[in-house]
Amino acid sequence: MPKGPKGEKRPADVIGNAVHVMRIATGEIEEGTPVDDGKDPAAKALGAKGGAARAASMTPERRAEIAKAAAAKRWGRP
Repeated sequence: MPKGPKGEKRPADVIGNAVHVMRIATGEIEEGTPVDDGKDPAAKALGAKGGAARAASMTPERRAEIAKAAAAKRWGRP
């Protein structure tokens, strides 16, 4: 997702960005208002927490295996 000059998230498509800029210009929303991504904040927090716990409990060898399998899948190598 594109970032603004201060790192804030912006709509990815041109029309969505134009609408966002128009709303800022007319005062409908403030410039610092984050764009709603449609996800539940509680679910996002739990997902991040679970991912960190999984990574902490894994051995470096297992993480390397998973990374190699992901790279092979992405780049089409067996």
